[in-house]
Amino acid sequence: MGPEKYIIVGDVARPHGIRGELCIDSHADSPSYFGRGAVVRLCPAGAPGRGRDYTVRVARVHKERVLVSFEGVPDRNAAEALRGLAVCVPASRLAPPEPDEVFLHQLLGLRVRLAQSAPTSPDFGVIEDVRDSGGAELWVIRDAAGHEILFPAADALVPEIDIAAGFVVIDPPPGLLELYQTD
Repeated sequence: MGPEKYIIVGDVARPHGIRGELCIDSHADSPSYFGRGAVVRLCPAGAPGRGRDYTVRVARVHKERVLVSFEGVPDRNAAEALRGLAVCVPASRLAPPEPDEVFLHQLLGLRVRLAQSAPTSPDFGVIEDVRDSGGAELWVIRDAAGHEILFPAADALVPEIDIAAGFVVIDPPPGLLELYQTD
């Protein structure tokens, strides 16, 4: 069995106050990841193996962020050292998604097909990354020619997601793909 897979559920934004409390930007719908006694891993994004596990001492919501105190983080200086780290939990701890939902990490590596293509047509590309910048979720798609395409993943533009079969179908607005496919 391979190493445990970790999923990012938040980011350490900054210290809060002088007693070691941290402001966390949570990406998770469930507050249980930050409940008293919960264990999370703080690590550089993309490198959970280089992280360290911390136990939540206390947490509360404040101005759309979660303020968390961890055991072993006694003051602002210790909290400052954790600024910018990703907050991760083992994938095995994730609550299952609703029937019409998928986890963002499940999208990575999925093949991308165009809605107007025939079923026997080659795939358009692959989803390499998912970005959530506060507005529409953006998928980073690498097309067959190697171009990077930022695709707004609005429901109206994504008629099908089939995790089990390993593909998504996109229906881009006219001209969007052409913007990225010029050399």
